[in-house]
Amino acid sequence: MTAPAQPQTQPQVYEGIAVSGGVALGPLHVLRGPGATARRAGDPVQEAAAFKAALNEAATALQALIEAEDSLAGDILEFQLALLEDDDITAPVLAAIAGGTPADRAWIDKMDAEIADYRGDGDGVLAGRAEDLSDLKNRVLSALTGSSAALAEVPAGAILVAEDLTPSLFLDIDWSRLAGAVTTGGSPTSHVAILARARGVSLVVGTRLAVEGLPAGGTAILDAAAGRLTVNPDSAARAAAEAAGAAEAEKERAIAAVLHQPARTADGIPVMVLANIDAPALLDQVSSDICDGVGLTRTEFLFAGGRQPDEEEQLAFYRRLLAWADGRPVTVRTLDAGGDKPLPGVTIDGETNPFLGVRGLRLSFARPEVFRCQLRALVRAAEEAGNLKVMLPMITAPWELDQARAMLDEEIAGLRQAGIPCAHPALGIMIEVPAAALMAGDFEADFYSIGSNDLIQYTAACARDNPAVAALADPRTPAVLELIRRVVAAGEARGVEVSLCGEMASSPALISSLLDCGLTMLSCAPAQIGPVKLAIADYDGRGRNGADHG
Repeated sequence: MTAPAQPQTQPQVYEGIAVSGGVALGPLHVLRGPGATARRAGDPVQEAAAFKAALNEAATALQALIEAEDSLAGDILEFQLALLEDDDITAPVLAAIAGGTPADRAWIDKMDAEIADYRGDGDGVLAGRAEDLSDLKNRVLSALTGSSAALAEVPAGAILVAEDLTPSLFLDIDWSRLAGAVTTGGSPTSHVAILARARGVSLVVGTRLAVEGLPAGGTAILDAAAGRLTVNPDSAARAAAEAAGAAEAEKERAIAAVLHQPARTADGIPVMVLANIDAPALLDQVSSDICDGVGLTRTEFLFAGGRQPDEEEQLAFYRRLLAWADGRPVTVRTLDAGGDKPLPGVTIDGETNPFLGVRGLRLSFARPEVFRCQLRALVRAAEEAGNLKVMLPMITAPWELDQARAMLDEEIAGLRQAGIPCAHPALGIMIEVPAAALMAGDFEADFYSIGSNDLIQYTAACARDNPAVAALADPRTPAVLELIRRVVAAGEARGVEVSLCGEMASSPALISSLLDCGLTMLSCAPAQIGPVKLAIADYDGRGRNGADHG
């Protein structure tokens, strides 16, 4: 008689790609998506009605999520909402239903074909959007079948394991209860990875493991910093994980000690640490006492869903933002749409290469009525508080700054003629294009702010949402650091401030590289202000790169 198979108790180590987070010990929980067979199909008329109802339910849920979340999440979900209104997506499904195919089967077939096309197109932007299609597929399928991923069953402190996580599923999860997540799919540049970094969620993607073979409830160690999952760890590994956890707890105490203090390097150099604000909700969630002001206000959320907010609506938000800052400097970026951030009714449809097309300030010139409305609201807010600064995105040539300043002056003149109080704010530029970085001294800007996300993308010729070229988009590449140094030097020569507001500023591991470049003003995600301040406190510039910064 053959003895029954014994459960696997030997440690199993699975390597993946680190996204964010530290070390955690907890039970495994395998997450499964919605099924496709939990409904009884009716006749074609009933199936069409059920499909349309599912589309409406999905659209309502997405709109509610967009309104509840910050603009980072909103930008991601806007694409899905637009797809629900796309006849190229829905019409073939309705045609298949009319031919006798059940609604769920017709939807799955269409979306699977679209996902395959997006992934196989060779376009990095489209490949990055495949996860959004998968997300939308599951959302509508859940509405049709009444099934969904079983989030309620996830035990506290669990390490979530899934073949993939979609953006809306990520947003549905209460990550404060969990240790983190591991996926077999995904990439470090995906939308879920961006959300995880912004929210401080431990995440490892691209892990080579068989989800179905994992022991449900079995103990595991997630080392998100190393990109590793250890299942059935031995006593030594457990002890090491517990020690790492204790070290992280000590680090959290150190972060708490510096969070409300001005940032200063070990050799005594003061560094301004500002906050990136991308949604009104942050003004209720974050105290302005932890930062030196606002280095970047993303205004795209005002235009969510294709809305075009009027002057008074925009002014109301700018007033609220300035009140929150309580006299600290506030930089507001004018509308930065286009590229991977389409806005219905505003951005240009059908561009073959939107990252190199009409985006940022170029779009503002193409939509002058939208730009001028925003400028009027900003200069009215500037009259009420002298700490407001306006920043122009995606600028390439000095004449663009000259043209934008002329439009700003025209709006100020018009308001004054109408007897409406206004003031001329400082007008700066976002350095995202290598041409602007190389010739920064030629721009008569009141300040420079380096947008590292796009600067890396354009310098390395690597789409930032294409995982196939992610290895080349290294923020520490000498070319990127040299461009940053050049902008800092240009600012020093002209006597104007230089800051950096891209994701590099939110990464504690990159702070020393940025300070080595001469930067003393960084704007980061609010959740990263404490860790960034701690990294600054650990930095000693004396003797680095042959220079003494003390």
